[in-house]
Amino acid sequence: MIHAYKSKLSALVRVADAVLITLMLWFCSYIYQDGWSDKVIFAAVCTIAVYYFIAESSDLYRSWRGVSFSKYVALILWVWLPVAAVLLLMGWATKTTESYSRLAMGTWLVLTPLVLILSRLAVFKLLMFCRKRGFNTKSVAIVGSTGVALELIHLIESTPTMGLDIKGIFDDVSEGKGALGINQKTFEVNPISSLSSRVRANNIDIVYIALPFSEEPTIQKVMDELADTTASSYIVPDFFVFNLINMRWSSIGHIGAVSLVESPVIGTSAWAKRAEDLVLGTAILALIIIPMLLIALGIKLTSKGPVLFKQTRFGLDGNNIMVWKFRSMSVCEDGAAIQQATKHDSRVTPLGKFLRKTSLDELPQFLNVLQGSMSIVGPRPHAVSHNEEYRKIISGYMLRHKVKPGITGWAQINGWRGETDELYKMEERVKHDLWYIKHWSIWLDIKIIFKTVFKGFLSRNAY
Repeated sequence: MIHAYKSKLSALVRVADAVLITLMLWFCSYIYQDGWSDKVIFAAVCTIAVYYFIAESSDLYRSWRGVSFSKYVALILWVWLPVAAVLLLMGWATKTTESYSRLAMGTWLVLTPLVLILSRLAVFKLLMFCRKRGFNTKSVAIVGSTGVALELIHLIESTPTMGLDIKGIFDDVSEGKGALGINQKTFEVNPISSLSSRVRANNIDIVYIALPFSEEPTIQKVMDELADTTASSYIVPDFFVFNLINMRWSSIGHIGAVSLVESPVIGTSAWAKRAEDLVLGTAILALIIIPMLLIALGIKLTSKGPVLFKQTRFGLDGNNIMVWKFRSMSVCEDGAAIQQATKHDSRVTPLGKFLRKTSLDELPQFLNVLQGSMSIVGPRPHAVSHNEEYRKIISGYMLRHKVKPGITGWAQINGWRGETDELYKMEERVKHDLWYIKHWSIWLDIKIIFKTVFKGFLSRNAY
């Protein structure tokens, strides 16, 4: 029943948004200023117009079936932030900001997105309730029995709140199998040639084509047959066979493209991470400046040589950078062949052993952070000679350099730091570094910094 009126539901959500925005403005105005007035009505009309424009441009009112609620919340906030910015700019340009209570408007700008999110949560809960009971569902057909197809079937069957009902599986390759057993449920496998007739007969709403790229003729044939129906069709590519880093859709002119490997720290994300480095880096450097001076004095008094030394490392995009460290050895190696520090290494000074064990020798790298060649959080930079060695034997090794190297990182707080005397240790370090790049966020950085304070400085593997 709900499915038949989905366009009307979308219209109701639009109306509800306008009502909630207006009610919240009236509520804040009633509490903090003179109440409802012509200027408040004008502000409400302007807000709704701007909100609708940005919301429609951001596709806020499309179907969010199968998408996590957290992503929907993020989009609502993403829509509301520019709305607030435009309103403030309009008030400044027209010199009308003094006509409104700052407390009222500030409270309204903060509370309104929260109310919009709560209203959406109520709608989501209602739809989940209906879908669990068989209402508001869409019938689905899946073409293929590949790994990604089986994963899709498992996901749909184990998540009834999506409201998707599998009506058939079609695959000529698996036809001899007769059936597929998933989640204690058996699905009959039908020949692909019967797909179009089943779509018409069963009124199937969605067809997911999960065939490998090598089956291009079959994919094209299926798409041609579905063009004679009203079913929505989607290709579910098996990209999981590749080592993907932040896959996203893009375009070259009018030609679509899919980026398989891309840095997550681009555009506004790059600005946010740089701001994080500058703010936290400056604060941390202010706290550690005295310990750094004491360490420098200790190095100068206990061994011959410079207090600091710099070493060439690979930075962002594999470009060479100079990384600063407190000298912890009797030598300052930076050449084509650098031997990693080992247990009982004679090159390590007595004070240097303590510095390396506690990672205090890395503190000067906060200067690299402020300079911009490093970040507080990221894959640890390796010596150039080690990069040249491991890039040949570990798949995806150079993808570590899609972001700036860091003082600490996901690998380090999970215990993968220090000597890599066995290949599997470096493989695990790279694996954790790539996981970090795929899942990067400001919150993940803060989590890593927090854990570094309690468990990242000390390591039994650091020599």
